[in-house]
This record gives sequence, C-alpha cells and structure tokens, in this order.
Amino acid sequence: MSLTQLAFALLAIALGSQFATAAERPNFLFILTDDQSPETLSCYGNTVCQTPNIDRLAKEGMIFHDAHHMGAWIGAVCTASRTMIMTGRTVWNIPGSAEGLNNSPEFRQQVAEESMPAIFNRAGYDTMRTCKMGNSFNEANQLFTVSKIASKRGGADETGSKWHGDQVMEYLSERETSNAADPFLIYFGFSHPHDPRDATPELAAKYGADNSGPGELPNPKAPPLQVNYLPAHPFHHGHPGLRDEEQVQGVLKRRDEATIRNELGREYACIENIDRQVGRVLDKLQAMGELDNTYVIFTADHGIAVGRHGLTGKQNLYEHTWRVPFIVRGPGIKASSNAAGYIYLLDVLPTLCDLAGIEIPKVVDGKSFRPVLEGKVDRVRDVLYGVYCGGTKPGMRSIKTADGWKLIKYDVLDGEVRETQLFNLKQNPQEFLVEHQSQEVAKLLDRTPTPGQMDLAEVEQHAAKRQELEQLLRREMQRLGDPYTLRD
Repeated sequence: MSLTQLAFALLAIALGSQFATAAERPNFLFILTDDQSPETLSCYGNTVCQTPNIDRLAKEGMIFHDAHHMGAWIGAVCTASRTMIMTGRTVWNIPGSAEGLNNSPEFRQQVAEESMPAIFNRAGYDTMRTCKMGNSFNEANQLFTVSKIASKRGGADETGSKWHGDQVMEYLSERETSNAADPFLIYFGFSHPHDPRDATPELAAKYGADNSGPGELPNPKAPPLQVNYLPAHPFHHGHPGLRDEEQVQGVLKRRDEATIRNELGREYACIENIDRQVGRVLDKLQAMGELDNTYVIFTADHGIAVGRHGLTGKQNLYEHTWRVPFIVRGPGIKASSNAAGYIYLLDVLPTLCDLAGIEIPKVVDGKSFRPVLEGKVDRVRDVLYGVYCGGTKPGMRSIKTADGWKLIKYDVLDGEVRETQLFNLKQNPQEFLVEHQSQEVAKLLDRTPTPGQMDLAEVEQHAAKRQELEQLLRREMQRLGDPYTLRD
C-alpha cells in the first residue's frame, strides 16, 4: 500500500468509513455533449447516425429512457442545466435563478463549495475537466485540479472534438507515467454538436452535408427528415428573436427539407466525431487496466429540435429536447439493461457520491439513482417537472407521469399565446400534432400518424386526465419554488 492509500485508509477509519481506500474506490468518466437529443443514437432508435463506441457503452451497461434536464430560465439552457449537474440542486435553487435573487457572489461561492469538484477534491479524488468556454457555473468549474477549456466547433482536428479528446488522453498518459494512485473524476465535455455544426470534410461527405449551407434540393445522401418534422410550429414558441430559432448558421428561419436534412447531416457528422473521441478514451482506460473500475456516464446537457415540430432550438419541452440521452457502464451494472429511471441531470452528483462512498451534502436536492443501476428499482420518482421561461413570462411548463401521460402548458407573449397540450406517450411517443396529419407533411415523410396520435387536450374523453395533470403541475410548481403562475 502506498503512503497515499495508507493515509486514506486511516482517514476512512477516523471518519467512520465515510469512504473506502483509494484502491477500492471507483473512478468516474462523465461524458457530456452540448445540444444532443437521445433520438440521434441507435440505442434510442436512430438508424442513420453511426456511434459504435457509444453503442458499446449501451451494450455493456444500462440505458435510461426517461432522463431529463429540469429546465431553464434563460435562453442558454445549458447554463442552468450544467449548473444543476455541478451542484445537484433544482432549477429554482441554483445561482442565477428566480430573476437574479440567487445570484449574489456570496451565494455563488457558498454553492461552489458543495459542488462536484469541491466534494471530490476533499474526498481525495484527482479531478480533471475539459469542456467548452462559458455557459456554466464558473465558480465550481474553476475548482477542478486540472482544467482544459475551449470552445471547439470547427471542422478540423485542432478546432473540433478531437481537441477535447486529446486533453483527456494527455491527462491519462500523465497519470500512467506518474503511477498516480488516487482515483479520478474526469468531466469529459464537448463543444459539439451545438451549432455551428462544422463537420470534418470526411464525415460531412459521409452524411451528405455541406458546412457552407444547403443546396436548393436535398442531397440524396443526407439523413431523412425525422418522423415528427414540421415545416413550422403551429403557434409562436414565446421567445421573440430567439437565436436558436432565427440565427443558427446554415439554418436561420428556414425549415424546408433541404435545409433541415443538411443540418441533420452536419449534426450526425459531429456526433460520429465525438464517438471517435469516446472510443479513444475507452481504449486507453482499458489498456491502463482502469476501465473495469470506472463508471462511465454518457449524457448531454439537454436535447434539441433541429426540425422536429417545426423548431430548431432547445427552448421547448417536447421529448426530443426536454429528454437527454443517458447511458451508464460500470462495476456491477448489468450489460444491455434498460430502465425508465425518471431521473434529472441534477441526480448525477448525489449518485456519484453514493457510488464513491462519499456523504451526500445536505444541500443537494437530487436523488441517488444507484438503486436503478443495481437493478433494484426501475425509477426513483413517479413525476417529472419541466420549465422554460427564458423568453416571455411565465413561459412554458410540463409534467410527465410514470403511467405515460404528459402535459405541456404555454403562457407567453403577454397572454397572446395560451395553449395546452396533452399526450399519451405510450400511444404517441413522438408527440404528433394534428399538423402532422396534413397532406404536405405526410407526403414529405411518407407516413401519417394514426387518429389517436395527436394532442388530446381538447378531446372530451380526456378532460379528467387533463385536469388531473394540471393540478399535479400546480403542486409541483409550488413544491419546487417556481416563482410564476400560469394563466389559463
């Protein structure tokens, strides 16, 4: 036993075995992409985007089918989402929320002291982070012992995702050279597939994409439109001038087939490039003999539309955007297993603590989903709440229940748009609207939803379910400290 290991063994005894010795404690590789819907991965049903290394994680680990970010009060949804990941706190209990009431320097520093890197540093872990610049909780991010940050959304190795992969590879090589004995927590963040989705020339050609923009007609090699594509959303999303809906390079306000298919090709190319970097790191861990003792989590800060429902951004509460991909591989996790989970990204921190044998700070709001990973339960909660109010207030809210029902309510543009949507996700997982049954859309997609696959909010036989979910939403808004009230 090394002196470091002996020191932690003695410390564990002194603290009542709060955490085990370094040799027994697991490592963590937390992989986070920027703007990625679960619908881009084969383990969630995609048949075009090729991600063999992420597929490997799914095959050797567990897929969560109901993992969500909780929401945001800002157009840069990643800011709220990443802060929840770092702190384990709910959306209304993190720095920056509630119209700035929780944004004082003192509060921010107080929260940072109980954040992911601070907790794991104190527990004797070596902590490392690579990620994009900005749009996150800087006071916490600065606490990682090793930090290599830069926004890399270019189409070359030095300007794209390979740069982030190189930082992790160099870090692991340094650990190998120095015979590092302490366990590690690596936060492996990417800048893609967030726009501009500049793909490498090789991968752009593979997916029929052009970084300079679409042609007048779709490239035959470009990915097909998604089944819930629409040429326009049926009502305004409530955020005038929203960058993601009006200013994305190569898209702007266009929603025609050629534009969306080109952008999907660019997105898929960026995702495959990310997959290659994941594969490099997994192979390195395996060569070092560290992989079997490492929990690997693959997820995204939120999903994104890219043409689904006539939207292109992340400022909505449809499943393609509110839900996130979530895959875990690690010690004791059954291969090729699946779970609903009903987790939020804010549950990551308490779960990592639980798996590492570290006491979960009392200020953490999230729940450990370790029982799900161990196959003891299918989910850790029965209800999920979502919010977006980065535009006009009070914005939009959603509620989703374990029996497959989901409600979305909109109150935006000073009352100009007040809408309610009700979906039975077991029958209508793609959240088809009546607009998906139009001849124009049916011709583009070569399919038409069944009559029951639609928004059911105005269907009389589902009035009681709508009322039930509206009441449940109000209770969750109150319980979580939502400062707004929806007008109906």
